Amino acid sequence: MASLSTWCRYIRHKLEYSFSLSWKSYKRGLISDRELYDTVWKNVFQGKLTYLHWNKGEAMAPTIGEQASTLLVRKIPIADPTRVFLGDVIVLKDPDNSENYLVRRLAATEGYEMVSKDEKDEPFVLEKDQCWVLADNDKLKPKSLQHAEGFFAVGNRAGCQ
Repeated sequence: MASLSTWCRYIRHKLEYSFSLSWKSYKRGLISDRELYDTVWKNVFQGKLTYLHWNKGEAMAPTIGEQASTLLVRKIPIADPTRVFLGDVIVLKDPDNSENYLVRRLAATEGYEMVSKDEKDEPFVLEKDQCWVLADNDKLKPKSLQHAEGFFAVGNRAGCQ
């Protein structure tokens, strides 16, 4: 059985996630003022903080096997640097097909200067709400990684929509 402090932390996280999710729906005009309160409580009691993500592919090998794997993914209420750290494995929406998800490693966040090994490429700094993600498999070329290296808005991480 979990300790009281663990349960309190879980409930606080669930409330924060529920409020964040409901507030985004309210700001988009999907729910009214009156529905905001009900939506928060519905998300608290019926929403899930974790989900299973089925992953297939070699982009994250050897960390995650090349054969089909199931990952337990934690949803985060707000995409900010205090919740996700460099080196974390994240699930994000595929920029080419929003119904698909990619599993990658977070390599840099806003404010980091990116320098290429190719002298022809100019260094640049990641802007606010941008991050740089990489695949773990060094044997694959970037084209075969399907956006393994590139910009993704922080809001594209799964669970932040």
